[in-house]
Amino acid sequence: MCRVLAYIGPEIPLEDLLLTPSNSLVNQALDPEHYPDLHLAGWGFGAWGEHLLKPEDPFLYRRPMAAFYDDNATRIIPSLQVSTMLGHVRAAAYDSQAVIVDENCHPFSFDETPWILAQNGDLPGWMLLQRELLQHCEDRYLQQMRGTTDTEFLYVLLLSLLEGDSDEHVQRAVETMVGLVAQAMADLDLPALAKMKMALVSPNRIIGFNVGLGHHGETDPAGDWKKLRESGPGTDDYALSMLLEPMYMLMGRHVPDEAQDYDFEACDEDEATVAMFASEPLTDDETGWSTVEFGEIVFLENKGGRVTRRVGRLSV
Repeated sequence: MCRVLAYIGPEIPLEDLLLTPSNSLVNQALDPEHYPDLHLAGWGFGAWGEHLLKPEDPFLYRRPMAAFYDDNATRIIPSLQVSTMLGHVRAAAYDSQAVIVDENCHPFSFDETPWILAQNGDLPGWMLLQRELLQHCEDRYLQQMRGTTDTEFLYVLLLSLLEGDSDEHVQRAVETMVGLVAQAMADLDLPALAKMKMALVSPNRIIGFNVGLGHHGETDPAGDWKKLRESGPGTDDYALSMLLEPMYMLMGRHVPDEAQDYDFEACDEDEATVAMFASEPLTDDETGWSTVEFGEIVFLENKGGRVTRRVGRLSV
């Protein structure tokens, strides 16, 4: 599966997130800790910062090549500072049918919405499922689709279901989206394991959710993901483990230190000025990172220099 990293906090050098940590997002494309394959199908990031010329708009960079091969990364990234960021490295099947173009790289960003989105997941059969799901999609978002990925279509569907930008509106839209996908699978007799581990980001806000459907399209798959992982790649149990595994979250501070490659430290929430939501911690040592378990949604917000966190259960 793909790897996702979202950040909110004080304006910091972008390389502190994407390049310098031992398990930085760019390094995860080459050597992810929790996934067996290389991420060769492209990468990108969207970011906001007070010193960008258009601070109200996301700076969007996407390139259809492995992040560790991108010679622009070490030229552009060190020149940027960000206060909100969503990054992504894309995994796709090692298959000639995979479409490797800019338009299929995350994150996705449309007009008429403050939200950008990236996914660590997969929706099999999504092109056929559209027969049931298109009726729930708004034209203003469908007309902005440029690629051929399940994630961009789910972005359209989720935006169309949003009745507002509050936490409650987003949670309700996520729950409705998962329910509609499950129902479409049932109606078209296309049950499949589907992973919808997403980060929805706007300035100073991250909403991350860890949800999906089991092999038979069920909304409540269960199991011990660590034990299931022991079955090895290519098995149904291994695929289920990838669905049920947690996402990760850090509440902390940015503490620059020239002697270290990782400039963050965990702290209590009432002292935190930084929050991150990720597929993997940015260090080999996961100390200080907490988990967002399957079926959970987390709301992170930067308010006046302090970040707040609320974790809830999704009802699907």
